[in-house]
Amino acid sequence: MSNSKIRREKLFNILKGNYLIIFCSGKSPIKSADESYEFTPNRNFYYFSDLDIENAFLVMQKVDGQTNEKLFIERNDPVLARWIGEKASKEFCSQKSGLKVEDVLFLDEFINYLGNTLSRNDIEEVFLNLKRVDWESSSKEVEISKEISKMFPYIIIKDISKVIYGLRMLKDEDEIKNIKYAIEITKDAFLNLIKNSQSGMYEYELQAYFDFVLRKNGVKDYAFKPIIASGINSTILHYSDNSSKTEEGDLVLLDLGAQYNYYSADISRTFPISRKFNTRQKDVYNVVLTTMKEIERQARPGLTLFDLNEIAKKCLADGCKKLGLIESSNELSNYYFHSVSHFLGLDTHDVGDKNTELKPGMVITNEPGLYITKEKIGIRIEDDLLITEDGCENLSKDIPREIEDIEKLWSM
Repeated sequence: MSNSKIRREKLFNILKGNYLIIFCSGKSPIKSADESYEFTPNRNFYYFSDLDIENAFLVMQKVDGQTNEKLFIERNDPVLARWIGEKASKEFCSQKSGLKVEDVLFLDEFINYLGNTLSRNDIEEVFLNLKRVDWESSSKEVEISKEISKMFPYIIIKDISKVIYGLRMLKDEDEIKNIKYAIEITKDAFLNLIKNSQSGMYEYELQAYFDFVLRKNGVKDYAFKPIIASGINSTILHYSDNSSKTEEGDLVLLDLGAQYNYYSADISRTFPISRKFNTRQKDVYNVVLTTMKEIERQARPGLTLFDLNEIAKKCLADGCKKLGLIESSNELSNYYFHSVSHFLGLDTHDVGDKNTELKPGMVITNEPGLYITKEKIGIRIEDDLLITEDGCENLSKDIPREIEDIEKLWSM
């Protein structure tokens, strides 16, 4: 049985009553003229179908305890296929998703199917992913919800986001394998970048060494925009211009991740472009590293990301006092202004919030940092942690983070 079929069964078991669930795969927006952006599937559609096809709908139906599933895909156009290749076939989609071939229909059949299903069955609710990023953003799901409300005003429209989040936060064995492999590729790319680094190189030159390893391993997209921040740029949390020239004595903060089967790695390391940390850099680095180790030691089921951040803040504040940066813990926000962790999975900032209690199978980041603008020192170190029954497993432990191990990289 495919992983996506198991996930669909779990979703059917959670939701009670007579309902329809609709997932949309999405469509690439136009970039310019006849050029589109690279397609990436809606993560909820992908989670429940294992398909990365454009312009498709997955429909799940439950009435009087009986379930039914349908997938709607684009028809193949023989003329267009000569230009851009053939569309995914019914057989391929059936094999990947675990749906029966006869339950894979074409997109031009969707409207009639939806109208007939809603009018001829005792459907009480329709669930869609209606979560918006901002006020102006919209989606195909929002458009469908408006049409259903207009045609069938007695049917209740509900957002399914929070129900899905409960499933997506708990990673199955296959998901963990994908994350581990994304981390392994990221590790090789990190090492290639650092070993080939020299003072005077531009940040984008460093990125080229990272990119090469990703492309060599068949990775088509990053988990997020690469951050390669040297000197004062390292004090900007999400700096991503990657256009400055490195200078002797600079620290270079790397926040990078490969994406494999749409699962993300999210790793940060900070290294000296001159290949040796100076004393001040070492002192600041060790405060961050000590905090990181304490978070790894304490991360376990029952805690929340908020709890972990409170632990991180105490460790960092104690360290900053010793560094002479602050006198009171209330001043820490001058040098640390983000959270120590977020969930990781199909999205780099994956579903789940800071008050969610950690459970075995969840994957989170561990990323304390300190940013001292006046000294041009920005240090962040980040690993990815799998929550286990009695603690956590560091999935990225093989990527060097100790000062002596980093300084040895150029001689290996």
